Amino acid sequence: MSMKTPRSPRLSGSLSLLLILLLLAACGGGQPTTPDAANTPPPDQTSAEPTTATATDAPITDTDATLEATSAATSPDAFFANAAAAYQGVTIRGISESTPPSNYVKDLLAPAFTAATGINVEFETTSWDQQYDKAIKDMQAQTGIYDFVYIEQDIIYSYLQNEYLVNLTQLLADNPDLAALDFAFDDFTSFIDYFKDADGNIYGVPMEAFIKVYLYRKDLFEDPAFRDAFQQEYGRELQPATTFEEYAQIADFFTTWGQQQGQELYGTTVQAHSGHPSSFYEFFESIAPSFGVYNWGINTETFKATEANGGQMNNARTKEALTFWLSMLDYAPPEATTSTWDEVASSFAAGRAAQGWVYGENAAWIATDDTRSQVVGNVGVALPPTYEGVIQDAEADRGYIGYYDGGAFGIPTSSKNQQAALLWLQYIGQPAVQAEWAVAASRIVQTATFDDPQVQEQNQRVDNYYTLMSEQGDLFAGAPPFPFHAQIREVVAPFIYRAITGELTPEEALDLAADATDQELAQLGYGQ
Repeated sequence: MSMKTPRSPRLSGSLSLLLILLLLAACGGGQPTTPDAANTPPPDQTSAEPTTATATDAPITDTDATLEATSAATSPDAFFANAAAAYQGVTIRGISESTPPSNYVKDLLAPAFTAATGINVEFETTSWDQQYDKAIKDMQAQTGIYDFVYIEQDIIYSYLQNEYLVNLTQLLADNPDLAALDFAFDDFTSFIDYFKDADGNIYGVPMEAFIKVYLYRKDLFEDPAFRDAFQQEYGRELQPATTFEEYAQIADFFTTWGQQQGQELYGTTVQAHSGHPSSFYEFFESIAPSFGVYNWGINTETFKATEANGGQMNNARTKEALTFWLSMLDYAPPEATTSTWDEVASSFAAGRAAQGWVYGENAAWIATDDTRSQVVGNVGVALPPTYEGVIQDAEADRGYIGYYDGGAFGIPTSSKNQQAALLWLQYIGQPAVQAEWAVAASRIVQTATFDDPQVQEQNQRVDNYYTLMSEQGDLFAGAPPFPFHAQIREVVAPFIYRAITGELTPEEALDLAADATDQELAQLGYGQ
């Protein structure tokens, strides 16, 4: 997936309207007015003091007045105020996971939208599993509780198959008076392609996109004492790992130092919750691909996971990857086996780990927010280590090195306020709101945002995270396009949990998981 999709040139509606009005003015047509000006009586001309024009004063022409009035009437705020007139007082309800991008929406964008439109936004941010449970139950039962829902990149295929979502392309076509002048699907990066059907219709407006990167402690890696000690121990320089052997050496080095000094410093984070799908995701969407095992090890032509049937879920490479990942628990903080993506970010921000795979949505606050992070100014960002040949696979579109995560807001077909929700999705999709959102939450969904001065300034404080995302984001990929995503996750995850607790060896866990996957896919009608 490339993040370098060119933007399509287009003649905006506001520009077209401006040209028409200029022609009318040139022909002696009436001068347009803003809604406020239309209800304002003319000033008392007799009370005005005479003025004398100076040499630098330019006369105000009909064209100047037309431009000024048109600019006010076609500004984004004016559009949303006018378009929402019929929906003032309406309340739209939404639900999402409590993440930095979603909390930014709740705290800043939702109140701003209400102020601009009079449409109230009730936005619930909750845990990952709760938001899915509530949203899916509402859409299945068609109860209409939610007017917009969070659609993670990996679940969109199931939602489309079940026809849960409104076709936004069609909804905009059916309501041209609600089409915002400052909103265009072409402004988005190619991440928007995940939310299209086979015909190119769009079902979600992207609100977050980020990569799962390798974060490391620059203050540790650049400390002369550590560098000398590491050189003596391993015969090479201390620098971010590019191989798994190097990663393991760094993990061992800092864990041993922490133990010797009686300090709570560990060599790595591990997202290895023994009862939450986050551990399934860390292994199959971050670790396995970096070892060259793609699409969860499922053969996408035969829909088989077992090696005997052409899959990779239980082949030697996948077993090597799981063995490596589980071995990192020896060098991880004790909370690793109860850590989801949130706890991993918190552990790193607390200075408890020297390195780790961390979701990029957390990179900005970890690197810059000293009210929440103890490693501000000391965060390094790099590509994760990879098996030989994996980067070449990614460059040739034969594979990927890790996870490109993100999501969109979509409108359920059961929503009773689809037009009001459509205005809301366009509001959060305006170019004008993107930069500050990106600075606060390390997410970028529109191409132009990468070059925004605010983002470039933040880029320097986050060790060029945004540059890495822009220039090398196409080495990463989202989850495979499986409509059976949730079903297979629920089948496989328990075997990963049992491997984490030591009940199963990595080999046993993957053999059982692959067999169970083949059986489940056959029951679902795949690979028969």
